[in-house]
Amino acid sequence: MCIFVSRKKMKLSFENTAVAFGHKNKAQLKKAYWLFKLVANPALVKLGKFFMNIALKLRIPIGWAIKPTIFQQFCGGETIQDCAGTTKILDQFGIGTILDYSVEGKESDLDFDATCTEILATIQTGNDNEHIPFCVFKVTGVGRFSVLQKVNEGKKLSELEQAEYERTHYRIDRICSAAAEAKTPVFIDAEESWIQDTIDALANEMMEKYNQGNVWVYNTIQLYRHDRLAFLKESHREAKEKKYLLGVKLVRGAYMEKERARAQEKGYPSPIQPDKASSDRDYDAALKYCVENVEDISTVAGTHNEASSKYLAQLIKDAGLANGDARLYFAQLYGMSDHISFNLANEGYKVAKYVPYGPIREVMPYLIRRAEENTSVKGQTSRELSLILQEMERRRIGG
Repeated sequence: MCIFVSRKKMKLSFENTAVAFGHKNKAQLKKAYWLFKLVANPALVKLGKFFMNIALKLRIPIGWAIKPTIFQQFCGGETIQDCAGTTKILDQFGIGTILDYSVEGKESDLDFDATCTEILATIQTGNDNEHIPFCVFKVTGVGRFSVLQKVNEGKKLSELEQAEYERTHYRIDRICSAAAEAKTPVFIDAEESWIQDTIDALANEMMEKYNQGNVWVYNTIQLYRHDRLAFLKESHREAKEKKYLLGVKLVRGAYMEKERARAQEKGYPSPIQPDKASSDRDYDAALKYCVENVEDISTVAGTHNEASSKYLAQLIKDAGLANGDARLYFAQLYGMSDHISFNLANEGYKVAKYVPYGPIREVMPYLIRRAEENTSVKGQTSRELSLILQEMERRRIGG
């Protein structure tokens, strides 16, 4: 267990806009300003979602409008090769790239095999490449949701469903095996609670198999669920008992409204915390627990929350650990919270950006969620806008 040695407050600040936006020229900064200005309007985002969904269904070409705007802000490109420029820019500022193939909503084995092949390609791209410290995938990207749900509910699978689930398991094992062989750690993303037990079981199985001596597989824990702090501690206990290292990516979560609506519809207690303060409390408690057990747990703090980011930095300092300890990473989404990412990296912390990519039409669901997130998260967009304005003013005054 890590011993905390200092309580002296650190001077980390996220207000340095020169650092936060040093990678953007004047035109890029102005474009980001107008984009965040647009997504700050809930009515406009709702209308845009409506028309984009129609365009997708009718297969109306919309790439000409999407690519130079929201796609360019939140995605690295359409292919792994397209992401190379983004990776290079991030690396110049000490920030790693998490390649994230963001195609979703598929249902056939042909599509699942294609996604598996693409994820394997991201892992191979990260082989011996310090600029790509992690890759990521969703279990629903390589297996059918309804089959995972049936397993989660303990229902008997038909012969065809059992064969399908075994193929899903095989794809997951291929990915995790490739991650260990290429020495490119991989995140298994969290999803809806009604398939999460199945995902957790698969993640634990893969960690036990591959996290012997090093952490190559990470499970994801959503702390907006009220049971996840206890789950983290139980996962740690199980890892110690079975003698493997635990890898965790800590996030608040991404399915809150859907989770609450389903719980109400089906008449079971919501798995979601009663309020944001409870989520924040458990998130920070999870950070503390992971730092205290840093010898057993490698952690990636996936958060856009300034207070939690500063808290983890303080925990690192109090534990007497180096800022650049590779067992403790910060992560944010590409195109968002640059004031957190770039200022942390400037202070020597391990930081990586999720860089989604894929054909424009295929990543539209991801882009819609990003627009909705920036609209719905209280203070997120206004914070982005105010910092961009500060930097634009600083450059204007400074010539």
